[in-house]
Amino acid sequence: MSEVMDRERVEATADAAPAVQTGAAQEQPAKVPLKARWKAMPRKKRRRIVRWIIILLVVILAGALLYKFFGGKKEEESQVITDVVQYGSITSTVDGSGLTKAKSSETITLTTTGTVLDVLVTEGEVVTAGTPLFTIDSPAADAAVQKARANLEGYEKQLSQAEKDIAGLNLSAGYPGKLLETVTLNPGDSISKGQKVAVLADDTRLRLTQYYSYAYAGELYAGQTVNVSVPALMSSIPGTIEAVHMVSRITSEGSKLFSAEILIDNEGALTAEMAASATVTVNGETVYPYEPGKLEYYRTGDLNSTVSGTVISSSLVDYLQVSTGQVLVQIDGEESESELFTIQQNLETAREELETAEKNLANCRATAPIDGMVIGLTIQPGDEIPANTAVVTISDTSVITVTANVDERNISYIKPGMMVQLDQWGNPGFGMVETVSMSSTVNNGVATYPITISADNSEGNLQVNSYVNYSLTASENDNCLILPIQCVRTVSLEDGSTATVVFISGSRPDNALELPYMDEEIPEGYWPVPVEIGIQDNYNVEIRSGVEEGTEVFTQIQSDYYWG
Repeated sequence: MSEVMDRERVEATADAAPAVQTGAAQEQPAKVPLKARWKAMPRKKRRRIVRWIIILLVVILAGALLYKFFGGKKEEESQVITDVVQYGSITSTVDGSGLTKAKSSETITLTTTGTVLDVLVTEGEVVTAGTPLFTIDSPAADAAVQKARANLEGYEKQLSQAEKDIAGLNLSAGYPGKLLETVTLNPGDSISKGQKVAVLADDTRLRLTQYYSYAYAGELYAGQTVNVSVPALMSSIPGTIEAVHMVSRITSEGSKLFSAEILIDNEGALTAEMAASATVTVNGETVYPYEPGKLEYYRTGDLNSTVSGTVISSSLVDYLQVSTGQVLVQIDGEESESELFTIQQNLETAREELETAEKNLANCRATAPIDGMVIGLTIQPGDEIPANTAVVTISDTSVITVTANVDERNISYIKPGMMVQLDQWGNPGFGMVETVSMSSTVNNGVATYPITISADNSEGNLQVNSYVNYSLTASENDNCLILPIQCVRTVSLEDGSTATVVFISGSRPDNALELPYMDEEIPEGYWPVPVEIGIQDNYNVEIRSGVEEGTEVFTQIQSDYYWG
């Protein structure tokens, strides 16, 4: 039964098949989207397809590059670019920027600690010289001045003594007289500071002390002439009373005596220890001394070396008569000279320290050193100021300066007095070249020279300590031969020197140079001719000599390429 039913289903299916195909021709089934089919694809198969796509793209790109570099490059013929020498105008300018500074500025710095008592100005205030600024209490500043002054006085005394000592390198007589008790000094002997080498006795005059009775008190006086009797000479010599001393000498007889000092000029026959007595005439009466006395040298003194060193020469001889300033011993005192130099250096340092200390003390009650504006005021009442603190700056901003750098090509044209255009954030101004320095700085083979520009800023249009642009005309020529800058070349010659040339076309000129090599390709038919150049701007250069107007000059080779 089941077999019969199955057979009938198969036959029915076979009979219905043509009808189904006929219907398909009339109505197409719906297409499945690519994205859905991709998602329905196994993951392993998807990865394989992606790898093949990437490989294919790489191959295509490599082929395109190989074609471009090896099969598609075609160079057209090179084109020679030239220019013609012609008359025109040229202006050389110097442009740049620099930092503006006040023409004059003074900063007050306190070098010692202190306490601010009062501040009398404000930041930005315009003051005149002498305006009180602030008051600071600084005991350390007072102490520093006292210490510095004491040090200075000490070194001044040392220097005075050292100068006296150094004069002793030529040991000489301080007054006329004769030498006594001399020591023997030979060249090469050592001598010590303070060493006694002789006694110098002034025997040009001799002194005699006489005693007289008080009965004649008031009758004898300084300047009075006396008669001195010298038994050894059996003669009398005039003398003069130098001084009267109202002493009270009592004799064994009970008499009271006063003394008188008498001076006697020595013509050479008198010497110390000679007995002598002096009589005085008073009111026609001769007054005699109580007793004779003995002559003494007017003065005596030890002759001492004031330096240590080595004896160069000596003329010390007993009883030698010498005059004032006569050199007796010469000494090599290298050590003393070194000591003198050291003292002089210390003295100079002490002066500077005192000046600094006094200036610092004055700064505790500072006044404005110049007319200007208060800038950088950093204190207020009650502040404790540490040492070496910059307290305030006064700047005269009525005139500002700018430092500019000019290269070696243009510096010879820059002169003091030239006008300069200034611009600071759109604020125009005018300045003037004030100084031109001839000291250069070389960077990357180019020498530059600093110049100083000053500008009137009385209106306050330009800010100080800020950058400003400057521009000045270094030189200009309204009628000169010019060429583009790229036409002019600097070449090396066979002797190692260099020359400035242009390459001109046509037949070889007589002044054409022989060049050992060229760093660039020069087309045939162009010859290197030396030229003298002048000023230049960003595009052109002045040709002073070497070529004439209308000369065709090589500029460059221009090559065009295309890809096939």
